[in-house]
Amino acid sequence: MMTKPGEVYRVDLGMGGKVRMMLVVSREDSDAPRALSICVPITTANRDSSYEVELPARPFFKAKSFANVQGLQAIQHHELREKVGVIFGEPLNEVRTALRYAMEL
Repeated sequence: MMTKPGEVYRVDLGMGGKVRMMLVVSREDSDAPRALSICVPITTANRDSSYEVELPARPFFKAKSFANVQGLQAIQHHELREKVGVIFGEPLNEVRTALRYAMEL
């Protein structure tokens, strides 16, 4: 499986977690050494912080949604349940900017 930046998946976060939507932010790599994608969770809780990016309305979102870059995590490909859509263009660039802010890059 190969993921691409901007893809949105339902992800099984395992025991104690839940199935939630995550946005892939890692680069597309057909020769990655591990079956992992770096993702940020999508939430409906907005805390008006520089770590959250409002996402555009999409049919796969039930409510106003935000990418929470503080929740950045590596997700194993077997945890990716279903691709539900794609975020691209300026909203994805805003997520990347928030990641740079969060990590002082």
